[in-house]
Amino acid sequence: MVVGTDYSSPEMITPDSWHQSLSSDLTSGSSSLDSWWRKFNDPTLNRLIKTARDSNRTLAVAYERINEARAGLGVSRSQLFPTIDFGGAVSRGRSSQNLGTPSPPAGKTTDVYSTGLTAGWEVDVFGGVRRSIESSSATVEGTEELYRDTLVSLLADVALSYIEIRTFEERLTVAQRNLTAQQKSLDLTKARLDAGLSPELDVAQAETNLSNTRAILPQLRNGRSLAVNRLSILLGKYSAATETLLKGSKGIPSAPSSSFIGIPANLVRARPDIRAAERNLAAQNALVGVAEADLYPRFILAGNFDLQSLAASSLLESNSRNYAFGPNFQWNIFNAGRVRSQIAIEESRTKQLYMTYEQTVLAAVAQVEDSLSSVRNERDRISELRNATASATKAEELVTTNYTEGLVDFQNVLDAQRTVFSTEDALAASRGIIAAGYVSLFRALGGGTAMKPGPVDQNGKP
Repeated sequence: MVVGTDYSSPEMITPDSWHQSLSSDLTSGSSSLDSWWRKFNDPTLNRLIKTARDSNRTLAVAYERINEARAGLGVSRSQLFPTIDFGGAVSRGRSSQNLGTPSPPAGKTTDVYSTGLTAGWEVDVFGGVRRSIESSSATVEGTEELYRDTLVSLLADVALSYIEIRTFEERLTVAQRNLTAQQKSLDLTKARLDAGLSPELDVAQAETNLSNTRAILPQLRNGRSLAVNRLSILLGKYSAATETLLKGSKGIPSAPSSSFIGIPANLVRARPDIRAAERNLAAQNALVGVAEADLYPRFILAGNFDLQSLAASSLLESNSRNYAFGPNFQWNIFNAGRVRSQIAIEESRTKQLYMTYEQTVLAAVAQVEDSLSSVRNERDRISELRNATASATKAEELVTTNYTEGLVDFQNVLDAQRTVFSTEDALAASRGIIAAGYVSLFRALGGGTAMKPGPVDQNGKP
């Protein structure tokens, strides 16, 4: 007989397909997200990912929690076996002369030597210990899944920070390029002023425009510095070491040319946080049985074998033997409802974790939908931004030529340059948003088949 309810994995109904329509480079089919970061074809990103896996402190803590849970499982399993204690003692005592006891003689000092074994074994008749082992085993598996979830989040955060750094660098390049163009315009206005062809107002406006653009550079540099600091924490390094790893910029990583995202039902098997929630539910379900075991009697086999003597020289003789053994039981027949209240607590916790599991699945589906929407809509946006950048660049060339020929005033040049800078900066930012969108999608899908279920080895690798 085993108390409690046997566990069965909950069936979670998921959509048959994703609600968001797929982009041309996102096709539904067999999931292929193994080592997803390599899809960006960026050696620096690959190097950062490896460094994070080897050095991140949070990941190391998550692995130690696995060791803790495994040790807890060992404690639970030990309850199936007898306990044997070995000990010994030497004592000196004197009896009161006023008691008049004949043995030992009153007032005599006596030495007593003893050594022996004490054993006990609680027979798991009703399965309370087995349920405890079941709970501990599920806890180990859940902790391993939390480790994988930490790993998935870590790799995604590294990629997102790296993309943010490269995006700031690209925006700095755009700003520097526009500063060069604006400096040429300032030089042009000064030349025309010296020639008496333009008013001093044109020079003042050109200087203002140039200074405003220069004022953006410190903001972009600061944003990059903050992103480097965040990445350094993820890598377990200081900023100087991170900068060394970042040398040789190749720009914003290009989004993968194609990705297979699978079907929603696969999400339950792919995401470690969902698997962790299911294992936590299994562990809690077993604790109901552990609580129910207290409703029944406990049967214990106990015994002891000692050697006792008044002299150390005779301690090991057969006449020094002293032993006792036999079964006993204990049954708590009245506890004012404590046991049944504890059972109700465990049952309520099980219901809570079941609802938590359902909520985790719902949130996972929503995260994938959000990422799909972000990628799809940002791709539409970047297409328009490319057109806008090309048009703005052409317009700037035309209006600058017209200004040089005295056909338009300098305000038109200013407006054109501001538009070029704005659209080029937005285009760079959009490229970063798309790359980050793919990273978020890969994270929402569970990090890839490399994170599939399985034991975590002693090196902390799934």
